[in-house]
Amino acid sequence: MILTPAWRKNITLCESTAINIVSILGNSRKQMDSLHQNIKKDFQIKKFGYYGLLKNLQFFEPYLYVYLLSLDFNLFQIGLLISIREVITYVFEIPSGIFADHYGKKTELVICFIFYIISFILFFSGSSFLILILAMIFYGFGDAFRSGTHKAMIYSYLEQNDWFSEKTFVYGRTRSYSMIGSAISAFASIILVIYFKDLSWVFLLTTIPYIANFFLILSYPNNLNEKTESSVSLSRFFKISYQQLKSIVKTPKLLSVLTSSSLFDGIFKTIKDYIQPIIILVITSLGIVFLKFDEDLNKKIILGFIYGLFYIFSSFASRNVYRLNKLANSKVLMNLFFDLMGLILLLVFISLKFELLFLIIILYLILYLVKNSRRPLLVDVAGDIMNKKERATVLSIDSQLKSLFVIILAPGFGYMATVYSIETAFLIVAIGVFVVNLFLRRRIK
Repeated sequence: MILTPAWRKNITLCESTAINIVSILGNSRKQMDSLHQNIKKDFQIKKFGYYGLLKNLQFFEPYLYVYLLSLDFNLFQIGLLISIREVITYVFEIPSGIFADHYGKKTELVICFIFYIISFILFFSGSSFLILILAMIFYGFGDAFRSGTHKAMIYSYLEQNDWFSEKTFVYGRTRSYSMIGSAISAFASIILVIYFKDLSWVFLLTTIPYIANFFLILSYPNNLNEKTESSVSLSRFFKISYQQLKSIVKTPKLLSVLTSSSLFDGIFKTIKDYIQPIIILVITSLGIVFLKFDEDLNKKIILGFIYGLFYIFSSFASRNVYRLNKLANSKVLMNLFFDLMGLILLLVFISLKFELLFLIIILYLILYLVKNSRRPLLVDVAGDIMNKKERATVLSIDSQLKSLFVIILAPGFGYMATVYSIETAFLIVAIGVFVVNLFLRRRIK
């Protein structure tokens, strides 16, 4: 075929355009890599990560129920203590968020760690039911004052540095620090269980990282406090509260995102600890021996070790979830992960039905990966919708809704497991997840 000068000119133009496109894409990738490197090196971003690591050093977490049972409390009393904590968190969640938005986020976080430290000291010092009620009340205050506030500070810092578009990358990294903290906590708790006969010591030792976090928060720059009020007025506080809540309720898309987030987390929190008796059953039925200790201690060691592995893999997933945005946006991935939870719960039902216990442990590992990958996606989606002056309030509503769903789902799941069977309970929840997400998916698009 003979090419005319005009055709040669067109071909040359196309080649030049293609080269330019490749060059632009290459430069864009280099700029993105350079931006991510700058974010990784930023000292305040590292502080955000260290906050999450220290916060999750809760050495008592794998053994809270074991400790309460050792004090001769029955399951009803333990359930009552947990309910008191959740109710306190639920009631004070939104007021604490509004307080943070108007009287300072940094101020509120400092107060929250004071509540936590008081709670841990009460757990250590007392064994009466009344003292533990007080411990749970202060713990609930700590949760209410903490939740959402730190994320709002991260949003503010990203805006101040013109990095807001990278919030999935940043929050994924900071959350990965939290998972590393949980992994360290799980492994460290094994050592504490071996060397401390009295489990109350794990509460006192937990105050050490929380005191460190108290001083870490104090080192945050004051421009992250962002308080809009110089004095506290109850009448003005309630007036502002009403105005903000009214504004949020009038944003249906934001409400749908918050419902999706809180329901997902509520279901996870309701079912996550059901893996513990399954792991114990696997250990007992197969006669697994991790170390030369008595049977009860051996089970605790293996339980802590498995939880540690869960959190290590979760850290990796959270740190790298931003890469999935190359395939789909965060809204699509949020919906996909919700359906994936339903699929996992359906497979747990099948595994329980046919007694495939090892498969259940693997499925729970995947569930942890999905849960800790989805949270950075929520931060990305919600960050583009919410009013910047109401962030702590919005994220507090998210946590409050989660507490409400746990209050409803926990006894409901327990009732279904008792009256029917645990596998039937998982099946019903799995079906519910698919049905609810059909509705939420349309509203989040």
